[in-house]
Amino acid sequence: MIKNQVAINIVGFLLVLTSILDSLKYEIQTQKMLKAKSSKNISRRFINWALLNDLVKLAYGVVIFDIYIVLTSCLSLITMCHFWYVQYLFYPYIKRGLINFRRPSIWKYFVNSLQRNSKRKRL
Repeated sequence: MIKNQVAINIVGFLLVLTSILDSLKYEIQTQKMLKAKSSKNISRRFINWALLNDLVKLAYGVVIFDIYIVLTSCLSLITMCHFWYVQYLFYPYIKRGLINFRRPSIWKYFVNSLQRNSKRKRL
């Protein structure tokens, strides 16, 4: 019983450690967007699927009461939400630079990002 708990703690610690590295990749992409002041070549579908994955993982961790899964999901969600917001700020809107440019609402941008390219309207 004690050996099993030690193994669980070791693997849980490794899960948290690798989750930090996973979150770091989103932070690196965020810094690249901030430096370039553009999110032109960044896939919105990619970040939406990653967010969905971590939301489900967080819900699963809460249901089974696993602190390691909850911690890793929260850490990833924080960095992914920051990534998503910076992507929203620097998205290449069609009217950017015009005098009457107004960025669409976050909700409109979110719904637009969920639609296929052939169906969505260009923001």
